[in-house]
Amino acid sequence: MGIKVAKFGGSSLADAGQFRRVKEILLLDSERKFVVPSAPGRRFKEDDKVTDLLYKCFRLAQAGENIDECFGLIKGRYEEIIRDLGLSLDLTDRLMEAKEKIVKDNNPDYAASRGEYFNGIILAEYMGWDFIDSAEFIKFDKKGRFASEWTNEILSEELKKHEHAVIPGFYGSWPDGSVKTFSRGGSDVTGAIVSRAAGAEIYENWTDVDGFMMADPRIVENPRSIKSLTYRELRELSYMGASVLHEDAIFPVRKAGIPTNIRNTNNPTAKGTMIMLNPEDCESTGTITGIAGHKNFTLLSIEKAMMNSELGFGRRVLQVLEEFGVSFEHLPTGIDTMCVIIADSDIEKYHDQIIQRIKETCEPDSIELTSGIALIATVGHGMCRKRGTASRLFRALAVADVNVRMIDQGSSELNIIVGVDGEEFEKAVSAIYYEFA
Repeated sequence: MGIKVAKFGGSSLADAGQFRRVKEILLLDSERKFVVPSAPGRRFKEDDKVTDLLYKCFRLAQAGENIDECFGLIKGRYEEIIRDLGLSLDLTDRLMEAKEKIVKDNNPDYAASRGEYFNGIILAEYMGWDFIDSAEFIKFDKKGRFASEWTNEILSEELKKHEHAVIPGFYGSWPDGSVKTFSRGGSDVTGAIVSRAAGAEIYENWTDVDGFMMADPRIVENPRSIKSLTYRELRELSYMGASVLHEDAIFPVRKAGIPTNIRNTNNPTAKGTMIMLNPEDCESTGTITGIAGHKNFTLLSIEKAMMNSELGFGRRVLQVLEEFGVSFEHLPTGIDTMCVIIADSDIEKYHDQIIQRIKETCEPDSIELTSGIALIATVGHGMCRKRGTASRLFRALAVADVNVRMIDQGSSELNIIVGVDGEEFEKAVSAIYYEFA
């Protein structure tokens, strides 16, 4: 019998009703041994997330203002959940201790982490499971980098002592024991860390959607769901804007070869999306797996005769960007042309200086910057085995009257990235989706 680790997002633990759903889900499968909770999310559209309120309390405290009213909202949320669940748990002393530390300590990470910390205590009490404080077993080094092997060693030993346990998401600690949060996708990362340490069979990531969709539902109406995909495909889609699971959250489970199952707390009978290590473990899908994209990129186009025979040309171009602290996203090239894709926000401050430096160091025949470009990635491990995939994609864009400004395909044939004018982004995504769906 294997072990399953379940992570629940903020919407899944926003109120007592959601806590009841979570308990039902956990008790339905005896293999669910460990659970990672987020802080309470929004109960309705205009509601506040508890983490946002905690950050607000910290900012008020730093400005020397009173936090009683703001912290009172946080205290009230937890007391309401405890009362509605019929628990005898009293968090008053610990809440007041946290309030005092937020006021006295210059540590926004501590303030933010209390959302998961208190939700974890409540969930442990409600389930009758043990509580493990993440600060004791999830470690960062002196430079603030996650210490994966140290954490895996000490957390693995700790988990062996517990039949069931609740481990709060989002935070760990510096070597001196002070609280340190993950920068992005914190609770997702924690869930993956616990899964690796527990030697889990599956990491279940419970949220408020049925899984990954083939395209953004804000662009394509009712897009098809993705039954399964690989971690490599997930990384490509997440990088290009798909937001169900952040790419940073996959590393621990990918390293350990543990599948991740994206599930919906509000629709627990749905199978969701399985994320696997190898393509052969995935369910058979169509030619493509999904489509994702971003707006607001700049296309830097450089042309020079005999560029291909000029030693160090590309290095000098990239060195100019490095001088100004600008990173590039993609680098499609030709014999006498070189294109560099850069985020608009990265280049706008140094627009003129970068052009001048490239002229000085590379002496190009022409150089042009075009902002407002959108990038769209069509991703699928089956693309390399299907003849005519690229032809179908570009035909669909041509029929939709979308002008392609840039094309980039990696050697792995896992994706095809096209650049289009920003105002044609939604039209292009729809055209590609309906061609392959």
